[in-house]
Amino acid sequence: MEKQDYYETLSISRTATTVEIKKSYRKMAMKYHPDRNPDNADAEAHFKEAKEAYEVLSDPQKRAAYDQFGHEGVNQSTGGHRGGGGFSDVFGDVFNDIFGASGRGGRQSYRGADLRYHLDLSLEDAVAGTTEKIRIPVNVECETCDGSGAKKGTEPVTCTTCAGHGQVRMQQGFFQVQQPCPHCGGTGKMIKDPCVDCHGEGQIQEHKTLSVKIPAGVDTGDRIRLSGEGEAGTGGAGSGDLYVEVQVLPHDVFTRDGSNLYCDMPISFITATLGGELEVPTLNGKASLKIPEGTQTGTQFRLRSKGIRSVRGGAVGDLMCRVILETPVKLSKKQKELLEQFEETLGGSRGKHSPKTSSWLDAVKDFFD
Repeated sequence: MEKQDYYETLSISRTATTVEIKKSYRKMAMKYHPDRNPDNADAEAHFKEAKEAYEVLSDPQKRAAYDQFGHEGVNQSTGGHRGGGGFSDVFGDVFNDIFGASGRGGRQSYRGADLRYHLDLSLEDAVAGTTEKIRIPVNVECETCDGSGAKKGTEPVTCTTCAGHGQVRMQQGFFQVQQPCPHCGGTGKMIKDPCVDCHGEGQIQEHKTLSVKIPAGVDTGDRIRLSGEGEAGTGGAGSGDLYVEVQVLPHDVFTRDGSNLYCDMPISFITATLGGELEVPTLNGKASLKIPEGTQTGTQFRLRSKGIRSVRGGAVGDLMCRVILETPVKLSKKQKELLEQFEETLGGSRGKHSPKTSSWLDAVKDFFD
């Protein structure tokens, strides 16, 4: 049986934020958990699907693999989970992921946020590979207060609301859940004298320049992950990642479709009629293309291995050249007379020289008859 799309399973859009993913999963987990639906196989199946979807989409690396390759991209790292355990399993998973694993005392740790950067590339650079320098704004730990948020020479004090635990209990119906302390934001500490540089945030915004190595063969939608180059974490937690998303710009000559390239090439009436040899542009220089006598407009020629090798490997694609017959314009009186004389030489043998016109006229005649 084919798996349902993870985004559809959680009823979220493909651009949903981490917070939206967690919120939707928590709602579905409460609704379908086996403890609330005993002996209900359908509810248990929904619960398993939601949990599997959440575990993929809440992990930036797994989500990136799923977005690019679908279920096949994450089959090796996920495999479904049993729906056992009580409500503590559900809320333990969600709260630990949201508020950090150190939520029962002291300062909590938060992994830094992942960042996304949109990078425009020319077709040539995408095919050959290149190195690009990008400048991004990031939040980094304040050096003045070493990330504590407190004025230099002072220290944060224990929160009086949660007694330093960082969390408070809240009653929801017939069970209790924990949530971050609204007073200290889950840190377990309060700042009486904020740092003058970061104003108590513990982080300041800076810009940094990074060199991004673009592998050969990337295409629009491909993402390059720079581990640890996202925003800084708090409480000693690691930094997030930076995802550079590639957008290949339109090209003046070529159109790309996977590993193949396509181009339209105008040819003259004379070349199409008598045949000849044309020089064709490729991404690796020029190539020769032989035009047979009597070539019709729209005919497509294949130049093998003149396309692209995908970043995922495989054979080099082809270059597909479609010839477009160009009608002469702004003819002189003499040129027009010569064409009229040529028209007269065709006489009654037009069908022989214009097979497409002849077959089309026959079809029209049959239609009206």
